Amino acid sequence: MRHDRVRAVCSAPPRRGLLIVVAAISVALLIGLSLHGLIHGQERQGLQDTQERHLKNIKQLTFGGQNAEAYFSREGTRLTFQSTRDPFMCDQIFTMKTDGSNVRLVSTGKGRTTCSFFFPDRPSLIYSSTHLAGSACPPAPDRSQGYVWPIYPEYDIFRVNFDGVGLRRLTDTPGYDAEAAVSPDGKRIVFTSMRDGDLELYAMNADGTDVRRLTFAKGYDGGPFFSSDGTKIVYRAYHPKAETEIREYEALLRQHLTRPSRMEIFLMNADGSNQRQITDNGAANFAPFMHPNGRQIIFSSNLHDPSRRAFALYLINVDGTGLERVTYGDTFASFPMFSPDGTKLVFASHRNRKLPGEINIFIADWVP
Repeated sequence: MRHDRVRAVCSAPPRRGLLIVVAAISVALLIGLSLHGLIHGQERQGLQDTQERHLKNIKQLTFGGQNAEAYFSREGTRLTFQSTRDPFMCDQIFTMKTDGSNVRLVSTGKGRTTCSFFFPDRPSLIYSSTHLAGSACPPAPDRSQGYVWPIYPEYDIFRVNFDGVGLRRLTDTPGYDAEAAVSPDGKRIVFTSMRDGDLELYAMNADGTDVRRLTFAKGYDGGPFFSSDGTKIVYRAYHPKAETEIREYEALLRQHLTRPSRMEIFLMNADGSNQRQITDNGAANFAPFMHPNGRQIIFSSNLHDPSRRAFALYLINVDGTGLERVTYGDTFASFPMFSPDGTKLVFASHRNRKLPGEINIFIADWVP
């Protein structure tokens, strides 16, 4: 699973007698926040922070609920994304146009889903789902051991037509199969699996045949995406070295959990060769995606404040140089993807949220 989110709880509205007081306090707070922004040079203009020089014409596409992992179709006119919204209690897969219109449910509405991605050469997409194990949402992870991600063993990868029909199962092995993306020519799928006992990357044909393992290091390798020319794969990884770290990683994995507090960005050839580490900052770096120019990677990280789960988007060259922060002003920004022509960026963010835990999808023009 590429992300983990908190459901919002709405409180009852105040009575009329309190509204005047609330309004007065709100005005005072807004004035104070505006002055604070002016003093620190971070005055917000609508959805845009003045420091976000790479972004222009930001538009909000979803409003309310928990929406994430929006990815472009090959022609750049549609998005597939996952969302927890009424009447569903956990993520389902939807598609929409890039202006936010024509939202359609694609998944079955049962179980939990994640990680959808369009095929470039046919009217279908892939996603992972637990629905074969039951229609209910799988239980939330046990947080008694701190912040962890669930690795649901019930996840399998499926292919489906845009209209939600023609569902076909592509993986059928014990354990986790998820975090899948399709190559630019539509012939191969890269994904994360526990089929050999560890969280490794694999590639398979579009029909689920010819599965080949790509990574072999102890630890979590996941969140892979192909480069626009199909020759490279960018991904996130945590490879524990110390004996205590290895024992903790293995203990959590036996409980179908993993701790994402330390991950680095890696790059390799599409056949698994020439694996190299791009970041080395000890933070939680994830959701990498390569720009179509083949020279830069955008990703999400808390490297500006590792003590909190506050994430921003960063840009880095493929040789590890030129690190630059892209987003500011909110506590969460992640799951970025460039449009096929590199002119737009879609991402998920807390900005402009109305309730705690709300995550929405935004699209912006990309300024090199």
